[in-house]
Amino acid sequence: MSAKQVLLFLLGIFAALGVLWLVFPADGIAAGPVTVRYASYRRSLADAKLAKVNVDSVLRGVDARFRMEDDTLHYYRTFFYENPDRIYLPEDDFRFFDPLFRQLEQAREHEKTVRILHYGDSQIEMDRISQDLRDGLQERFGGMGTGFFPALSNVPSASVSKSASGAFVQYTMYGDSTTVRAGHNRYGLLAQVVQLSGGGTVTLRASKSKYAKERTKDFTTVGVLYGRTGQSFEIKVVADTLTPQVVTESGEDGVVYQTWHFSRPVQKAVVQIKGSAEIYGISADGDGGAAVDNVPLRGCSGTIFTRISKPLMKESLAMTDTRLIILQFGGNYMPVTRNTRIIEQYQEQIAAQIQYFHEVAPQAKILFIGPSDMGKSVNGRVVTWPRLPQLVDSLKATALRNDAAYWDLYRMMGGENSMVQWVSHNPPLAGPDYIHLTPLGAQKVGETLTKSLLTYYDFYQLRKTYPQERQMMMEK
Repeated sequence: MSAKQVLLFLLGIFAALGVLWLVFPADGIAAGPVTVRYASYRRSLADAKLAKVNVDSVLRGVDARFRMEDDTLHYYRTFFYENPDRIYLPEDDFRFFDPLFRQLEQAREHEKTVRILHYGDSQIEMDRISQDLRDGLQERFGGMGTGFFPALSNVPSASVSKSASGAFVQYTMYGDSTTVRAGHNRYGLLAQVVQLSGGGTVTLRASKSKYAKERTKDFTTVGVLYGRTGQSFEIKVVADTLTPQVVTESGEDGVVYQTWHFSRPVQKAVVQIKGSAEIYGISADGDGGAAVDNVPLRGCSGTIFTRISKPLMKESLAMTDTRLIILQFGGNYMPVTRNTRIIEQYQEQIAAQIQYFHEVAPQAKILFIGPSDMGKSVNGRVVTWPRLPQLVDSLKATALRNDAAYWDLYRMMGGENSMVQWVSHNPPLAGPDYIHLTPLGAQKVGETLTKSLLTYYDFYQLRKTYPQERQMMMEK
C-alpha cells in the first residue's frame, strides 16, 4: 500500500471510532452473558452527573462544625438539632449520656475503671476507630491500657502485642462455616470463649506498631474474666513490679473477674494458668479512668448477641462496670439487601440485639454506628451500593425507636459516592476494596466520633455550672 492509502485507512478507522464514541450506549451492549462497553460521549455525560465528593472539603466542614463561636448556647442548640456529625439521640434528649458522664467523672476522681465496649465488624479490626475514641476519653478522664482482648486470637491489634501457648481451644460465635463452635452458649462479652484444659500462658506487652497510641503502651492492672473452673485451678500474673499472687478456685460455675495491680506502669506481663476453665477475656487497664474494648467480629452483621447466655453476659458486664455499648454493623448485610422487605427483617434483628443489651446491661447506654459508604462496580463504574442510604436511614430509625443513640458514619464521610473519593485521596483514607478504611481514614472517623461524644459532655458540664442553660435548651 502507498503512503496515501495507509493515511486514508487510518483516517477511516479514527472516523469510525469517533462515530462509535458518539452513538455507543452509556451502559454498553449486552451480548448474552457478556456486556460490551466502550468509552463514549454518553458515558462521559453520565459520569459527569455522578455525585462527586471533595473529601478535604468534607473534613474541613467537619472541623468547622465543631468550632465554637461566641454564642455558646446557639452553638449547642445548632449542634444538637442541625449538625449532621452529631450523635442522634432518642427523642432529641441531650441528657441521654448524662449517666455515663457521671460515671466517667467518678472514674477520674476515685480511681475506678469505667468500661466502654465497642463491637463491630472488620471495619474496626486492628483497633481502628476504637483506639481514637479510647485515647480521647483517656485524655479527658484518665486511664491507660488497651482494655479487653481474647486469650487466644489470630486477629492482630495495633495497640497490644500478645501471644499464647498451652492447652487453649478457642470457640467463637461469629465467622463462616469453618469456625469451631462450642457445644454451649457461654461465649462471654467478647462473643468467644477459650477453653483451657491443662495449663497455658498468655504474654502481653506494649505494641511496637507505629499506629499504637502512647497511653496503650503502659498498664497498671491486668484482669482475667473466667468461669467453670475445675479442680486444682490456679492463676497468677507475673510482672517486674509485682510479687506473684496465686489465685485458686475450685469448681466455680459463675463468672469471676480477678485483677492484679502493679505498683507502677509496666509494658509487659505474663498470665500463667493451670487446670481447666473457660477464659472469657484478659484486660490491660490503668488504676482508674476510661477503658475502651475493641471487639472486632469479622463477617458479622451484629445479629449474634441474642444467642449468648444472658446470665453470663449480664454478670460479666456488671462485674466489669460496662457503661456504654457501641454496636457498629450493617456493612456485611449489604450484599443481601435486594429489597425493602429484607431491610425490614434486618431492622427487626437489630432491634432484638438492642433489647438484649438493655436487658443484660441495664446500667449501660447503647450507641449504634451505621455502615460507612461502600463502593460497588455498576456498569463499569464504582458507585455507592444500591439501597445503602435506605439501610442507613432504617438503622437510624431502629436505634432511636429502641432507646439507643445513633451516629451516621455514612454521611460523616460525605454520603453518596464518598467512598470512591476516600480511596483516591492522597494519602488514601480507604482501601482499594472500597469497603475498609485505612488507619488514617479510621483515625479521622474515630476523632470525629470522639469530638461528637465529648461535645455532649462539655454541655453536661455547662449545665452543672449554669442550670439555666438546661431550661433554655428545653424551651427550644
